Amino acid sequence: AYHELNLKLTSGIFGSTFFMLTGFHGFHVFVGMLMLLFITLRLQKGHFTAERHFGFEGAAWYWHFVDVVWLGLYILVYWL
Repeated sequence: AYHELNLKLTSGIFGSTFFMLTGFHGFHVFVGMLMLLFITLRLQKGHFTAERHFGFEGAAWYWHFVDVVWLGLYILVYWL
């Protein structure tokens, strides 16, 4: 769809803002997936207990943050 609309990084303020916002979000999704991978490896090694699970909880909060940002980006880019 972006190719048909001729949307490029150099196609004005909307194009550069769109690619910047989605690029930063994509980077944060990638970081979140790495966090989930490391948490999974730590879970398999038994590093977490009912009392000691801050890394797991931190990764879950981060992933929820990325979800909320995605909702905001979707509304900003596609509805407004």
